[in-house]
Amino acid sequence: MPQTEVNFFCNSDGSCPFLQWLELLPREAQNKCLVRVERLIERGHELRRPEADLLRDGIHELRASRNGVYYRILYFFHKQKAIIWTGIVKESSVPSAQIERALKAKLLYESNPTKHTFAIEENEQ
Repeated sequence: MPQTEVNFFCNSDGSCPFLQWLELLPREAQNKCLVRVERLIERGHELRRPEADLLRDGIHELRASRNGVYYRILYFFHKQKAIIWTGIVKESSVPSAQIERALKAKLLYESNPTKHTFAIEENEQ
């Protein structure tokens, strides 16, 4: 099975919501989340529970937990690519407001993928 290309969404100002969120997590939680991203690369659309789930309207979540804390990484697909938007710490369920924000990010991305794809090499200089 070919690997799925995974890109990170970026805002109009060039910031990457997922990487900003990830930096705030404890190192062990970061590692767990990055393992889920690697599994998304490996499995793409075929990734299922308990590692991933479809929330609604094309918005998916990667699922990780550590010490009773539930981390969710929200993403969507564009053509054959998976686009990671951001992460949240989940309580009982992913809030509808977060899903709505993810849907807006999806529309922005679809309208201009180049503008809303985070370029690591440009931002690490």
